[in-house]
Amino acid sequence: MPDAPLEIVFVALGSNLGDRDAHLAFARASLGALPQTRVTAASDVEETAAVGPGAQSAYLNQMLRVETAMDPHALLDELQRIELDAGRVRVERWGPRTLDLDIVRFGDRTLRTPRLTVPHPALPDRDFWQRELAQLGQLADADAHADAAAA
Repeated sequence: MPDAPLEIVFVALGSNLGDRDAHLAFARASLGALPQTRVTAASDVEETAAVGPGAQSAYLNQMLRVETAMDPHALLDELQRIELDAGRVRVERWGPRTLDLDIVRFGDRTLRTPRLTVPHPALPDRDFWQRELAQLGQLADADAHADAAAA
């Protein structure tokens, strides 16, 4: 059976509990270790105010550009496993968390299932995601020009 084609996926990382930098590093390494998957670019890490109930600590956020042959639901399952491995406990919706991983875009797909909506419905409301996606677009363009120049 031939390998599945790779799709470009954008995954948002966020953490506002514990060692936030270490949680993001764990997520980057864990995503890069998934089968048929590689991280091809990462935005800068930025600190943002928490979105959610009550007084919460600020988040560290980052966006990854990932190439994967996994289907969207299989990737979601892996992201939720990585969150659990980082100590995430789901108690309160939009509550504080050690690690939050969201599929923001999955190729050109539009998907709406009980478990997953792509593009992520909060994308228009999260300026930091838009900045991070724009930065990754610039990185992807620079990589393409570098590859063309090297050829």
